[in-house]
Amino acid sequence: MINSRYDVIVVGAGHAGIEAALASARMGARTLIFVIKIETIGRMSCNPSMGGPAKGHLAREIDALGGELARSADLTGIQFRMLNRKKGPAVWAPRSQNDRTEYSLVMRQALESQTNLIIKESMIDEIILSRNSKKVIGVKSHLGEEYFAQKVILANGTFLKGKIHVGNVSYSSGRAGELAAIKLSDSLIKAGLKLARFKTGTPPRVDIRTIDLKNLDEQPGDKNPQGFSFYRDIKLRNDRSCYLTFTNSKTHQIIKDNLDKSALYGGFISGVGPRYCPSIEDKVVKFSTKERHQVFIEPEGINTFEAYVNGISNSLPPDVQRKMVHSIIGLEDAKIMRYGYAIEYDYIIPDEIKPTMESKQIQGLYLAGQINGTSGYEEAGAQGIAAGINAVLALDKKEPVIFDRSQSYLGVLLDDLVTKGTTEPYRLFTSRAEYRLYLRQDNADERLMPLGYKLGLVDDVRWQKFQKVKSILEREMNFLKTHNSISTEKISQPTRLINVLKRSDITFNDLQKFGYKIPEDVTVDIKNRISLQIKYEGYLKRQLAEIEKFEKVEHSRISEKINYMKIESIAYEARERLSKIKPISLGQAARISGVNRTDINALMVYLKKNEILKNK
Repeated sequence: MINSRYDVIVVGAGHAGIEAALASARMGARTLIFVIKIETIGRMSCNPSMGGPAKGHLAREIDALGGELARSADLTGIQFRMLNRKKGPAVWAPRSQNDRTEYSLVMRQALESQTNLIIKESMIDEIILSRNSKKVIGVKSHLGEEYFAQKVILANGTFLKGKIHVGNVSYSSGRAGELAAIKLSDSLIKAGLKLARFKTGTPPRVDIRTIDLKNLDEQPGDKNPQGFSFYRDIKLRNDRSCYLTFTNSKTHQIIKDNLDKSALYGGFISGVGPRYCPSIEDKVVKFSTKERHQVFIEPEGINTFEAYVNGISNSLPPDVQRKMVHSIIGLEDAKIMRYGYAIEYDYIIPDEIKPTMESKQIQGLYLAGQINGTSGYEEAGAQGIAAGINAVLALDKKEPVIFDRSQSYLGVLLDDLVTKGTTEPYRLFTSRAEYRLYLRQDNADERLMPLGYKLGLVDDVRWQKFQKVKSILEREMNFLKTHNSISTEKISQPTRLINVLKRSDITFNDLQKFGYKIPEDVTVDIKNRISLQIKYEGYLKRQLAEIEKFEKVEHSRISEKINYMKIESIAYEARERLSKIKPISLGQAARISGVNRTDINALMVYLKKNEILKNK
């Protein structure tokens, strides 16, 4: 029996665990991170890509706060694209295709080279509680070793009682070929936490050499690629293309004829699956009138011929998977290297956690990632950095950081989980953000980097680069506001350059025709930011006014110790929901399902009468 003491212990080294551990260590806490198998640190369990709508926004926010996910994605990217360019700037989204093996190695190197951080390969079976069972004081491994810390962050992904299904065959596993964490779930239930089951799935992987690529639509990377990380000077690569094909009536018939063999439809799975990233069985059954579904062929890396067949996640037996794959145009002779599978696992119902990611039941216990019922690398990483930050702030007896939904997608994610909960694996979308024109992917540094720097997570080199860009932006905005254009055929009278740029048919580079000389230090990124800010000025002003109103209510803090059941002027259902969620502000209280405007008005009267309403 050993007796090792740390400030923070992190269980799990996926995307959530990595960000939690790095944030903790970088903020000065002596940190220990556990992983079941060291070689799996930072493994991309699903598709080898990062970003996309809302997810790309999150990746850039993690980076602005000083996280690692964006940097690793840029270093290991083999293709970069900006999605939704034909739509408004609020939904433009960076996406990368990554080398799966290289990404894991880069993440492992980041952990191993980080001061204050120790890595240990071991499975954690129990959390250790104080005598009154209200506070976590450590963890116990499968070998019986005990490790102690004031703060413990659980980031177990799909490993809690993970069970893999391929047709009618099922076996215990946290990920294909890896052990599941069996005993930890029982320890959490014993501690008083509420657990439930979710399921998710993966598609088969094929040998790209056996695909007829000439019959597929090639999707190359952008000519001028943009990554995720701010102020890193990383040279981005576009070394590989992705390809698009579609399922067809033959594919759908094969699936329909074999639904009874599917683990999902054969009754072998009890967990709830994701609505927005469904299995191919779900797509065929629930969208029966749809003639075809998209299938993307995504290369897994530079030094492998393995390709991820995105769009046909399934839990069908091997022989049916082969028939299904071979029915798709271009994949008639494709050789399957790995079969797809479904995995179900335990998660902790997210209304068990506070906005700081700390458990409401157990002091010092923080939860991050899929253990909270979410899906996606970016969602996990975002929760991880939030948990790491708040664990160290609590350790230092400082005020927590509450990310609100008016300032970041991270705030939207956390508030959705804590306030609304989830009945299926949660996925973030731009449509979930009320202020998405302000919460763009391009300005994540402006919104969050000052906080990252204040916390000690953003280094001085990056901070100075950020300050320089801010200075250039302000300089050029002032110039455009105060200087007139020259007369041209389009504009006969001298006009402020800012008003010229407001015109829909004028780009930033077009300003050169009107007498504006673009300084050498004005980059493409700065041009885009200025253009967006000027062209959408009216919309942004309205949104900022809405944000100001939101924050007045959001910053009206209320005590978590209020006994709502005693406030009889509030409806009984609302009192139950308020008691369960324990909102920290009037704004959060108003977003709770089952709490209406009348209930909020009654709550406000009660709080003012008892003088317990505080402004932040």
